[in-house]
Amino acid sequence: MTKTKTLSRRTVLKGAGAAALAAPLYSRSALASSGELNILMWSDYLPPDFLAAFEAETGIKVNYTGIGSNEEIINKMKATKGEGFDIVSPTNNRSLQWEPLELLQPIDMNRVKIDAVNPAMAKIGTDAWNFGAKGSHWLPHIWGTEGIAYRTDLWLPAGDAPSYGDVWSEENAGKTMGRAHSMLLGAGLFMERSGEMEPGSIWSAYNDEETMRKVWGQVTDWCVARKDRIKLIWNDADTQKNGLLNEGVVVGQTWDGPPLALKAAGEPVHYQAPVEGAMAWVDGMSIPTGATNIDQLYAFIDFSYRADQAGHAIDSHGYNSPVLGADGFAGDVYKKNFQEAYPGESLANLNPWPAEAPWYADVRTEFVNKFTSA
Repeated sequence: MTKTKTLSRRTVLKGAGAAALAAPLYSRSALASSGELNILMWSDYLPPDFLAAFEAETGIKVNYTGIGSNEEIINKMKATKGEGFDIVSPTNNRSLQWEPLELLQPIDMNRVKIDAVNPAMAKIGTDAWNFGAKGSHWLPHIWGTEGIAYRTDLWLPAGDAPSYGDVWSEENAGKTMGRAHSMLLGAGLFMERSGEMEPGSIWSAYNDEETMRKVWGQVTDWCVARKDRIKLIWNDADTQKNGLLNEGVVVGQTWDGPPLALKAAGEPVHYQAPVEGAMAWVDGMSIPTGATNIDQLYAFIDFSYRADQAGHAIDSHGYNSPVLGADGFAGDVYKKNFQEAYPGESLANLNPWPAEAPWYADVRTEFVNKFTSA
C-alpha cells in the first residue's frame, strides 16, 4: 500500500476529484410502480430512519435480511441459485470466490451515478469485479476497518495506540473477544511486530497454499496455546456490542462501527486503529442473477448514493461512506469519533484486506476449526 504523509479523512472520503451531486436517477416508472425490494445485507447497515426515508420517498417496500459474514451471503446465493434477493453485499476482497459461481449479473452503469462516490473505491468494481469482461458486478457501499475496541473505564493501552497483541495478553486474560479468523490474522501481525515471525509472513500467505499452511500453522499453534485468554468469539455487530456492554469484555478485536456506535451513544467504549495497522475493507452492492425488482434496486442504489442520506446513515451505524460529501451531512460526534479512531498516521497505515482465492478461504477454515475446537 502506498503511504502518504498527507492522507486525511477528507482524502479518504473524497478521493481524487469530487463531483457535484445531481438529481436522483431513478425513473418515474419505478416510483409509480412502487413494489418491493429484497435486500441481503450486513445486519446494521440500513438504519430504520434510512429505510423509512427511502420507502416514504419512493413507495418501495424493503424486505431486509441481515447477515453477519460473507460466507452467509455466498451460501444463501448458492442454495437459491442466485434467486430470492435483488441486492447482496459482498466485501471487496471476495471477488475471486464469486466469479466462478456465476451468481451475479453485470451492473448497468448507465443507471448508476458512479461519479458520486470515491473514485478509488469505484475502481474496485471495474478492476476486481469485471467478471468475464462484461462490466462491473460490484458497487462500493460502506467502508470501515477492523481494529481494537476497549472499555475506557476498565483498561487503557500502554502506549499511544493499542495492539492486536492486547487481545491475547496475559493482562487481559478472560476479558477479550474477536472473530476467529480475524483474530488469527491479527495475532500474526502482532507476532511479526514482536519478532516471533518474519516480517511480511501474513501477506505472503495469500500467494500460494504451501506458504499459507506454513504461516497459518505457526500462527494457529501460537493462538491455541493462548485460547483460554479469549472470552468471546463474535459473529456479528450485536455480539460485539453485547460483549463490551454485558459480557465482561474489556478489549476486543472488532469492526469500527459497533464500538463507535456505542461511543456515540455515550458508553465508555473507544475504538482505535492498532499500532500494526487497522484492516480496511469496503462492502458493496451486487445484483444476483435472479433479481426481479430491477427498477426498484436501481432506485435504492441511487438513494444510497445521495450525500445527505449516506451522511445521516453514518451517524447511526458508525461506519463510513464512499459517497463524496457524505461526511458533510454527518454530525459532529461522528467526525470527532473518526479523528480519535484514526489519529496521526493511522489512515496512511491501513492494511487493505487482500483478495482471497477460493483455496485460501478453504484452508483458512481448516485452521479456524483447529483453533475453535482446541
